[in-house]
Amino acid sequence: MQQVNPTSGKINLDPDNAEHGLAQLVLTVIELLRQIVERHAIRRVEGGTLSDVEIENLGEALMNLEEKMEELKEIFGLDAEDLNIDLGPLGSLL
Repeated sequence: MQQVNPTSGKINLDPDNAEHGLAQLVLTVIELLRQIVERHAIRRVEGGTLSDVEIENLGEALMNLEEKMEELKEIFGLDAEDLNIDLGPLGSLL
């Protein structure tokens, strides 16, 4: 099984279970992008540049994305810590 080593935060590659590792990588990238979009949305809301309808739509979209991420993590047997991979000298991703 391909998993993150809890002591190093690095992905352990297992050729017999490449699907799991690919899912981990894809979900990690999606989670990173979701967090960036969420932070940008908060800045725009706090800056007053969005209408009430836009704020409502944005909040709903972010909640739906978070819900879908939870479903996918469950399908692939991943948790939030599995998506926080170690980037070496750059530190943890998330």
